[in-house]
Amino acid sequence: MKTKEFIVTAIIIVVLLLCKFVLPKPIQFSPTISWIVTILLGLVFAFIFYLTIKGKPVERRIVFLLVGISLVVPFFMQFKLPLKISPEVQQVYDKLASLPPGSKVLASFDYDPPSAPELQPMAEAFVKYAFEHDIKIIMMGLWPQGPQQANQAVEAAFEENPALRDQVKYGVDYVNLGFQSGNEFVVLRMGESFKSMFPSDLNYTPYDSIPLLKNVSNFSNIDWSINFSAGKPGTVEWIQVAVDRYNLPMSAGNTAVQAPMVYPYLNAGQLLGLMGGMSGAAEFEKLTNLPGKATTFLLSQTFAHVVVILFIIIGNVAFLRSRKETK
Repeated sequence: MKTKEFIVTAIIIVVLLLCKFVLPKPIQFSPTISWIVTILLGLVFAFIFYLTIKGKPVERRIVFLLVGISLVVPFFMQFKLPLKISPEVQQVYDKLASLPPGSKVLASFDYDPPSAPELQPMAEAFVKYAFEHDIKIIMMGLWPQGPQQANQAVEAAFEENPALRDQVKYGVDYVNLGFQSGNEFVVLRMGESFKSMFPSDLNYTPYDSIPLLKNVSNFSNIDWSINFSAGKPGTVEWIQVAVDRYNLPMSAGNTAVQAPMVYPYLNAGQLLGLMGGMSGAAEFEKLTNLPGKATTFLLSQTFAHVVVILFIIIGNVAFLRSRKETK
């Protein structure tokens, strides 16, 4: 029976996710329905708390079910979380917004699909903003999957604003140099010559045949850079080589786990701002006025955290009650 219930629950959650992310016109709750659903969830927890006090705690499968619901249901809601912009994210946006049209930005995508939920939203917001403000992007990756994540960010920008497909031209407004192995040694060699490290782009087009790269020899021809990183090689290696040795102005977006290791470089002035984790991505989306996945995922994450905290409280109440009965 438990197996059947688990299968039914899994099917329901999958159907809900398909309705949100696969349908041409995703289902979206109105603000009123969103509040009603939230109140109903609150009443469910009040009832569970009541049962716990009465000595009738719920089974673990109910806990798992409610955690799953709290993760999926917010995808359909239209709540706007009150986001306070952190100084480090504001610094990233201020630097990006200060770039004049035609500026060249080097963007390194140093992450893979498992880290995409945190990093892809900030990468997509950056690419959308750059395209809409005529900022040229030179993409690359020190991770094998990085260039593919860059292409996904470009496609997301085109889907969000179809007019960009005609306005933004590959090789003129952006280029993807692809992946090169070698970690920080790739960065070191790029400090002398981009062409020596990337003789062609991801599509095997010769370096000298790409209009955007015509006057780009090394870091001295780059107006600003941004690194999206999930680990090594990533932000730390870029700072130690490109920033310290070649004075490349750089900002970064990191996973929540990696961000604390990067803050010392930010405090030392070696980084021009930092976006950390899902919250940093959501703040950046708010600043660029391009709400996307991070804003939605942060709401889901918030609901899940609240549910977990409530169950911790209920679990402690159940423990104290059983301890009292034992005495």
